[in-house]
Amino acid sequence: MSRHAASPSPVTITCWRPQPRKPRKGKSVPRPRGGSGTRGDAGWPPQHAAAMSLPSVYQNKFAEKLTILNDRGRGVLVRIYNIKKTCSDPKTRPNFLSDKAMEPCVKFINKKFPNLDVRSSTQHLGPVHKDKGDIVRALGPFYHSFVDVLEFRDHVYELLNTIDANQCFFDIGYLDLVVTYVSLVLLLARTEDRRALVGMYHCAHEMSHGASDPSFARLGQMLLEYEHPLKKLTEEFGPHTKAVTSALLSLHFLFARRNQGAEQWRSDQLLSLLSTAGAMLSPASSDTMACEYLSLEVMERWILMGFLVCPGALGMSPQCLELWRLALQGSLYLTLLRDEVLQVHKVTEELLGSLKGYGKRVADLKECKEHAVAQSGPLHRGRRAYLRGAVRELEALLEDQPGLLGPKALFVFMALSFCRDEVSWLVRHAEHVTKTKTPEDFTDSHIAEMLFLMEQLRSLVRRQVGVLQRYHVQYLARFDALVLSEIIQNLSVCPEEESIILSSFVSSLSALSVKGVDDKEQFDFTPLRLDWFRLQAYTSVAKASLPLATNPDVGRVMNLVVFHTKLLDSLEELLAEASDLSDLCFYPRIMEKMFVATMEEPSMLRYSIAFPLLCSHFSRCVHPMCPEEYPQLQAVALGLCNKFLEEMARQASGCIMDACAEHHNLSEQLLPKHCASTVSKARNKKTLKHPAKKGEPERDKPGAESQRKDRTLTTNMDKLHLTLAELSLSLNHVPNFTVFEHTVTPAEYLSSHLETRFTKAVVAMAGYSQATQEVARPSEVLVGLGAYVTFIQSLAHLVGLDTGRIIRSVLLQQTQPRDAAGEQTLTTIYTNWYLEALLRQASMGAIVLAPALQAFTTVPREGEPSFSAAEFSDVSEMRALAELIGPYGMKFLSDNLMWHVSSQVTELKKLVNENMDTLVQLRSSSCKPEQMAALLPRLTSADNVLKRMTIIGEILSFRAMAQQGLREVFSHHCPFLMGPIECLTDVVTPDTDIQVTLSIFELASAAGIPCEIDPALVNVLAGSKTDGSSSEEDYKVACLLLVFVAVSLPLLASDPASIYNTETDGYNNNIHCLAKAIIHVSAALFTVHNKNIETHLKEFLLLASVSLLQLGQETDKLRARNRDSVCLLMHLIVAESSFLTVDMLETCFPYVLLRNAYREVCRENLLSRVPSH
Repeated sequence: MSRHAASPSPVTITCWRPQPRKPRKGKSVPRPRGGSGTRGDAGWPPQHAAAMSLPSVYQNKFAEKLTILNDRGRGVLVRIYNIKKTCSDPKTRPNFLSDKAMEPCVKFINKKFPNLDVRSSTQHLGPVHKDKGDIVRALGPFYHSFVDVLEFRDHVYELLNTIDANQCFFDIGYLDLVVTYVSLVLLLARTEDRRALVGMYHCAHEMSHGASDPSFARLGQMLLEYEHPLKKLTEEFGPHTKAVTSALLSLHFLFARRNQGAEQWRSDQLLSLLSTAGAMLSPASSDTMACEYLSLEVMERWILMGFLVCPGALGMSPQCLELWRLALQGSLYLTLLRDEVLQVHKVTEELLGSLKGYGKRVADLKECKEHAVAQSGPLHRGRRAYLRGAVRELEALLEDQPGLLGPKALFVFMALSFCRDEVSWLVRHAEHVTKTKTPEDFTDSHIAEMLFLMEQLRSLVRRQVGVLQRYHVQYLARFDALVLSEIIQNLSVCPEEESIILSSFVSSLSALSVKGVDDKEQFDFTPLRLDWFRLQAYTSVAKASLPLATNPDVGRVMNLVVFHTKLLDSLEELLAEASDLSDLCFYPRIMEKMFVATMEEPSMLRYSIAFPLLCSHFSRCVHPMCPEEYPQLQAVALGLCNKFLEEMARQASGCIMDACAEHHNLSEQLLPKHCASTVSKARNKKTLKHPAKKGEPERDKPGAESQRKDRTLTTNMDKLHLTLAELSLSLNHVPNFTVFEHTVTPAEYLSSHLETRFTKAVVAMAGYSQATQEVARPSEVLVGLGAYVTFIQSLAHLVGLDTGRIIRSVLLQQTQPRDAAGEQTLTTIYTNWYLEALLRQASMGAIVLAPALQAFTTVPREGEPSFSAAEFSDVSEMRALAELIGPYGMKFLSDNLMWHVSSQVTELKKLVNENMDTLVQLRSSSCKPEQMAALLPRLTSADNVLKRMTIIGEILSFRAMAQQGLREVFSHHCPFLMGPIECLTDVVTPDTDIQVTLSIFELASAAGIPCEIDPALVNVLAGSKTDGSSSEEDYKVACLLLVFVAVSLPLLASDPASIYNTETDGYNNNIHCLAKAIIHVSAALFTVHNKNIETHLKEFLLLASVSLLQLGQETDKLRARNRDSVCLLMHLIVAESSFLTVDMLETCFPYVLLRNAYREVCRENLLSRVPSH
């Protein structure tokens, strides 16, 4: 038996299976000479040429008609399937069938069909007449598809009758045509809206054109005849029973040999190359080459549908009955097309029950059904188990020694075909068997391995196509051609037409050479295979001069030739023929269930990539006769592929994040805060104190998790590593593949999921709670982030991920206010926390700035939960914060801080405007202390001014600490950039243009370098000018603001908290922050107005000195009780500014007063620490 490649599907199964050899009579005849397709001078003797059989055999072109009709039938079948699915889906159903206004018309058409008199039924068809044009356009494709069915039926009738008339003995050549036709009729009968579609189109067509379509009468009659399709089919095939029976009987030996259980396969060592290691290099061959990888499912369909339409054949031969019973025991459902199936036992029982004389066959049928229900599941389960082991061994051997593909190519296609049959059977029955006592028969959690092995074999064949071609080019030229030539020489009789064909075979094969493979020549043996198909047709008629049945050697050799030529020019078609699983596209629910079962089985995770790869098969579902299916099939294939890869990536990324969390936990154990208990125990041992109570749990030391007494004890980390390794093998199996012209990259799915999960994990590490204002320390988050990054970087040896890009992307997103998904980041979290928690409490006096510690410290208060501000604001935390959120994040933090400064300055300007007149007088009375003393009581909200300036100072002080952390981090990471920036900052002089200065300072500020003029503060104050006021008025307000602050400083002396603390180098009410506020705000304000900063600061020193010196004349001790501490502010202000010097201060405030104030403050601090007796 042979197959022909002229058709893209198994429709061209040709017609010959070798019969037992018979002794030849007569002399052998010499081989014809001459070129391909021509006769040489030494041709066949005239007597043999005259003996050619019926000339009509050559004219009937059976081979061509079978090929064309099978392909055409497949296309028509797909179109009817598409109509059925389109009309059954409410989303795609034609509007005219679901429109309420059309319901009476549809009912009328169904009732009267096909006798539809349009002219006398206008009252019933009014809506149709109204939309006749649209109906003709919309329903035209449906109608013409039904007309195609009618035409196909006519051609099938004609061909089958011609074959019978010529007494052609096709063994299985036309079984595909028979089954295609039967499937088409059954599918047509299942299309519920066929009458409505055809009838409505007919009415609209007649209304539009004045006459009905010429095909309507016959089409309507055909639809009526097929209301009960099986009865009609048995009538139609009655005359063809002999031909069908002959073809079916040719399958008896083959089907019995193929339809065996796993135990028989195991005893025969099926597909094993190692069982006969000595013959490993011998070419695998068979008398029925193409039958070796012929689908068992296809044979079942041929047998059961053939006997379904020719039930009379069951009584003609015991072999027929045996074949029928054997086929009935294998499956419960047969495929008509895609997911349309035939419940074969039920349908056959109904048919035979309606016929007389088939009682015994009905009993046989019920017995076979019981056997199929009980035994088919275990039978196929055993086959799948055997195939997994056998194909795994075959694939491993061929992968290691690809040269074996040459002689053992047949084994590959047999393995693919067997696996395809089992997968198809499982999917088909899992979908349609809904009630069963043994559901395990229709599920298989290990199916992924079989699918994976199939993909591996297909990939291997494609990669080693050169090996196959080099081997079989030489095989065809040096063996097949010589054997065929010898067989032709020994033929007793050979008519002229057959002589020409056989001569051309030998000539074509002998001309082949390895040079064609080396030159990458495109082989095309389609004409040769079509000629062989023709030759079989010529030699299979009754009384043929060269009957193929009596010359089996010709068939045997040509079967080999056809298979070998397909390996050269039709490898993809051969792979599809043996392993196409595109019909699984129509079983998405079962595919998803099988995938879920695979993901739940740890040992199958490495094979899970088989499901996405399977989606690349689905493009073969598209048929040229039904292009409108393309978008739906593409959507299904891409949807399934995306769903599978998303789930695989989700599990892999979840596994990665769990492993990262484990590493995070281990690294957290090494934090300094956890060593307290260890230190305490060590100290207790030295002091011989009592050991801890028994109730206290013993805490394991870091590293204890690595100590194991038994390697069989698996930890959670072991399981995570194993799962991750399995999933990584799957995702890394192929770099990319194509699904409906879309290139799919599996690793990118993992990259996307990992990036999303990593982003969420980083934010979760901060542990921010807006309700309780709790957050993790930046240093702890940085340690955890380091653990995550280290593990993610280690993934490079498992899966082909650009881990560097993932880490950079995630960390860069954390430097922005929002990440790619619009969620908050570490930058937002810490900006909000430092503003809302730390700085807000500082403004309320609960937290003070300790310059000596370079941190904010918490003022302890009774009844409040303990909270250490220093743990969040010291040098190491600021450095960690800069590491986490980077320069971009620090700029965002700075911008938010400056916005709050701007809002405070705006409020201060309002207070200045309220006291404008008094402040003007005070400014002009700087040399008249008595007049100033008289004006001071007129000021309102002086305390408010000092409070707001203090808040500004706290904000600027925190920003300076953050900038210092950024500078250290930036210097560590980019010293080659920091050096030039610092040099650029040093070249700025007072004479430098202010815009150039601000540009340089902005660059320096971005690197964390402190500047004389804060560019961020300049920008924010420049944008907060009072509406409606001129530049001069704003400048005046800025000057008076300094006056307001200067004359208000003496009020601080009356505050009990205005005590200078030598331990913290600050005040308990944070008034030391006034120095930074005064210097930086004044510098920014006068830069905005392009005025001299030094001049205005000197004026401030003068006014402040005069105001503070007046405290020495204050008689109220309460108002002057902290005079010495407040006087020290003058020194802090000068120290803060690069525009002021101690000499400038000396001119207006004697330094001796500062020295005395320092001495007094230190004495009071020492006395306060001395314990009282």
